[in-house]
Amino acid sequence: MTPDKKILIQLGDRLREARKQAKLSQEEVAHLSGLHRTYISLVERGGRNISVLNLLSITGVLGVDVGDIVSGLTREPRLNP
Repeated sequence: MTPDKKILIQLGDRLREARKQAKLSQEEVAHLSGLHRTYISLVERGGRNISVLNLLSITGVLGVDVGDIVSGLTREPRLNP
């Protein structure tokens, strides 16, 4: 598994947990954020990269701060030899 994939999975896990805490289904989050339910599902499983705008839409629906979701996620710089 690549380091980027691990980050996407961690991010998805955090979003799923926040959604469950908000007692919302993926369908409800999709409807309220204007995104498709399959996209929400893919993001939660780490199967899709997410744009900042979509992340802000989802966290807004969930009532959580985007900083809390991404806190501690780091990406190693790509060094070109």
